[in-house]
Amino acid sequence: MQITRLSSDSHEDVIRVRDDATGLTGFIAIHSTQLGPAAGGLRMRAYDSEESAINDVLRLSHGMTFKNAAAGLPLGGGKAVIMGDPATKTPEMLRAFARAIDGLQGRYWTAEDMGMSPEDMAVLAGVTPYVAGLADGEFASGDPSPVTARGIFNAIRCTAKHRFGSADLTGRRVAVQGLGHVGWYLAEMLHAAGARLIVADMEAGRCSRAADVFGAEVVPVDRILEMEADILAPCAIGGILNEASIAGLKVGAVAGGANNQLATPADGDRLHARGILYAPDYVANAGGIVNVATEILRIKDRPAFVADKLAEAEATLDAILSGAVARGVSPHRLADEVVLSRMQGKAA
Repeated sequence: MQITRLSSDSHEDVIRVRDDATGLTGFIAIHSTQLGPAAGGLRMRAYDSEESAINDVLRLSHGMTFKNAAAGLPLGGGKAVIMGDPATKTPEMLRAFARAIDGLQGRYWTAEDMGMSPEDMAVLAGVTPYVAGLADGEFASGDPSPVTARGIFNAIRCTAKHRFGSADLTGRRVAVQGLGHVGWYLAEMLHAAGARLIVADMEAGRCSRAADVFGAEVVPVDRILEMEADILAPCAIGGILNEASIAGLKVGAVAGGANNQLATPADGDRLHARGILYAPDYVANAGGIVNVATEILRIKDRPAFVADKLAEAEATLDAILSGAVARGVSPHRLADEVVLSRMQGKAA
């Protein structure tokens, strides 16, 4: 196995991991350990180049620093990615990557993300202790997706309150982009709350099921950002809110589970200029890392800890949205201020 450290002005550490025997090529990025060990999930995607994978891991690890700080967790930000179709991963490949994680000696803790499962985390845990999101064990937290979805649902209700004057979602049209683990749990909650769903996903089977179970309107993936709705809930890949897509949005608010939804910080300002209220993604989708943190921090009363942190995250979002309106700025600008203030040890 070959481990190469890459230079970065923005991150504490970035490494490339290669293992010819298993076909592994992956990257681990540690953005910050200022508040504690870096924590963030491991994802596997069919990136079209190493440059794309590196850009993704750098953006995601930066986002994890902000997410963990916004959630009030004593954790820093990190992320890991493996290049390739998740269907091609093998236990040998995962064990090779686990050896690279172990070599960081606890500076980075990993967990489940896109393309991974609790079963995969168990394979990693057979090699290194720096793994969370396990299905078994004294502090096992399991699949974080339901908790992530609960936090996003709370954020959607909070955003609706600020944008439409009521947190009641009855009759609200919500466009859900992506019906993976998180997106599906979120769709269940939205449907139960009386929302009318518009959905899109790369897998036709998920869409068909959503139509049957939720009475959802199904649209092609390339049209979901053009649909008329009250709220857009991005729950797939990041970077989908850019100059072109924002110009075509027909929604009053955006609140979803995808990481790094804004292609650039300027795109948050573009949403604001159009009167579209944006719930900063790293505040809205912090439920998953809160759940995982119970394992890393060895929290015995996980349900109480998670409930407290979800309530805290909702209160933080509520304050950010209120403050943004009062100051006439985009919420993402104020959210960044809140996080940087917390990292500097100031009251926010």
